[in-house]
Amino acid sequence: MKLSQFSYKLPEELVALHPTDNRDESRLLVLHKKTGEIEHKLFKDVYHYFSDRDLMIFNNTKVFPARLYGNKEKTGAKIEVFLLRELNKEQFLWDVLVDPARKIRIGNKLFFGDELLVAEVIDNTTSRGRTVRFLYDGDYATFKSDLYSLGEMPLPKHIVRREIEPTDKDRYQTIYAKEEGAVAAPTAGLHFSRELLKRLEIIGIDFGYITLHVGLGNFRNIEVEDLTKHKADSEEIKISEEVVKLVNEAKNKKRKVCAVGTTVLKTLESSVTTTGHLKTYEGWTNKFLFPPYDIQIPNCMISNFHLPKTILLMSVAAFVGYKELFKAYDVAIKEKYRFGTYGDAMLII
Repeated sequence: MKLSQFSYKLPEELVALHPTDNRDESRLLVLHKKTGEIEHKLFKDVYHYFSDRDLMIFNNTKVFPARLYGNKEKTGAKIEVFLLRELNKEQFLWDVLVDPARKIRIGNKLFFGDELLVAEVIDNTTSRGRTVRFLYDGDYATFKSDLYSLGEMPLPKHIVRREIEPTDKDRYQTIYAKEEGAVAAPTAGLHFSRELLKRLEIIGIDFGYITLHVGLGNFRNIEVEDLTKHKADSEEIKISEEVVKLVNEAKNKKRKVCAVGTTVLKTLESSVTTTGHLKTYEGWTNKFLFPPYDIQIPNCMISNFHLPKTILLMSVAAFVGYKELFKAYDVAIKEKYRFGTYGDAMLII
């Protein structure tokens, strides 16, 4: 397929800048795959579509405060440094993105928080990517505390048109986040409240957890028209024996296996046996899902409404089908659903 096929006209006022007051009170569009029927609900109604021993798979990654603002040595020029990945704890080495990149060269020193932290650029990795070493004399725990105290939650660009607010620290994180390492939240999971999870548990829904540390690759602009030529960034994933048993049992007994978000979908489809079952895996995936694609593991999915030309949009289209997805999106726009990270949700069942 072509990149241009995933362009659509999205009114700017439908891009959500704030979450709903309560996590589970966003709107929910329910799309029935077989019939094309569409229903309009609230997210807290999602439990009506599941039965005893159906399975929901969540991504338990945890977002860390990855966006830093500082100054360049000598000139004092303002810079943004986006922490991507910790490379070495002992040497305080990190992979980062810098902006403006053209002014940041190897050997430059960068200052943060009135020189609470100083970093030296030691390598170029991509056009905007750098490897930096933080010049720190203290222990690792204190360093990490100082680093995170200066960082802010890495909300996507369509939200940071406004000021970051104290509530973002909580709301840009799932309530079941556990494994730290993501620079973006798995947004479909943001709709689940503790009350809703308890209600699902009471009716007998099984929960499984995978880990995919969400990277910025999901939000990069795709630079090629032919999607087969796009090379996706690698992300770290973990699929445990425990979740493999839950998934394969549910599949064998023809129960629902629901992927909560595109990151779960990608993780599950990254480790499939020749018989269409899930297998354990710990490592990296650069899986890029777009239609046509034969989904092997989940048979239903929860997702947000994604922005035009994004990898996230393509992933959902791979699950439900290109035409079917855009029919639903046309309805969502007419009904003024909210799009993006803090927007509404859809259940594809």
